[in-house]
Amino acid sequence: MSKVQVIIPIYHPDAKFTACLRALQQQKGIDFSLLVIDSGSEQFVWREEASKMSAQVIAIDAADFNHGGTRQMGMEQEPEADVYCFLTQDAIPADENALACLVAAFDAPQVGCAYGRQLPHAGASLFATHARAFNYPTASRTVTFADRTWYGIKTAFCSNSFAAYRRKAMQSVGGFPTHTILSEDMYEAARMLQQGWSVAYVADACVYHSHDYSVCQEFHRYFDIGVFHSREAWIRETFGQAEGEGSRFVRDELEQILRHEPWLLPAMFLRDGAKFLGYRLGLLEQHLPQTLCRMLAMNKAFYKELSMSTTGGQCASPRGQIGYICLAQASAYATESQVAA
Repeated sequence: MSKVQVIIPIYHPDAKFTACLRALQQQKGIDFSLLVIDSGSEQFVWREEASKMSAQVIAIDAADFNHGGTRQMGMEQEPEADVYCFLTQDAIPADENALACLVAAFDAPQVGCAYGRQLPHAGASLFATHARAFNYPTASRTVTFADRTWYGIKTAFCSNSFAAYRRKAMQSVGGFPTHTILSEDMYEAARMLQQGWSVAYVADACVYHSHDYSVCQEFHRYFDIGVFHSREAWIRETFGQAEGEGSRFVRDELEQILRHEPWLLPAMFLRDGAKFLGYRLGLLEQHLPQTLCRMLAMNKAFYKELSMSTTGGQCASPRGQIGYICLAQASAYATESQVAA
């Protein structure tokens, strides 16, 4: 039987994390160990729940947190595990079979990583609800590198809000990148596909996870996405442009709003316009002053961590190396992905 290690990075978690831990305690049909990587907590109610599971808790300085590097560190704490499962602090397993269902995907020997379905939290806005329905359908599927001709950039979609990785597959691609602004999960999926592994989407493995971002937050997030598309042009060249999937999202979003809440139409145009503008500015990152890049980014710490050379006060964008990647979480304009994961 596979040894499963669950890893959850946290930063000032709220009640959702306590609910996550309680839901993990109810999981059936699977044995697993839990590692919590705490980069800052103001309340410790969650520790009582973690102790019930004999969880290992590692504290790190918030300044040392990195989306890819911190998760890689977590895996290195348990090098004998066969499968590593990641959640974010605000992702709550929807039922007692969620974890076992996700890990069962690795019964197929070529599956390198698998991710589950995300359902909106209670009270989520129409925008958040639609994003979940669009990106996490009811039907499961497993894709290979060859499927990029059909699914395009969405072939390499994955989300560490609820995802699992085979250790051997992780080793074959060198593990998580240690310096990413976001989308370390997409990086792994894309590299695994290139190495001949497959990526499984398991629709029956569900968590509650969604974000109601403000217009400004959408802008900052899509600036980050544009930065990565600019830095790693090879991903679009390999899997296809993000704009096509983004256009499909917007059309579907428009249909849903007109059908259910037409008064949200102005808000939709404002929100999607902010995403578009942020993304386009991100693509131009190499031509922008570094101070402006930091102001526009959602993950501002990225520019503090990144050892970059500067020329004429501009943000240098290293080319020709696979070190940074962002798949637009299924679209350039409309896909949400976890910021803290």
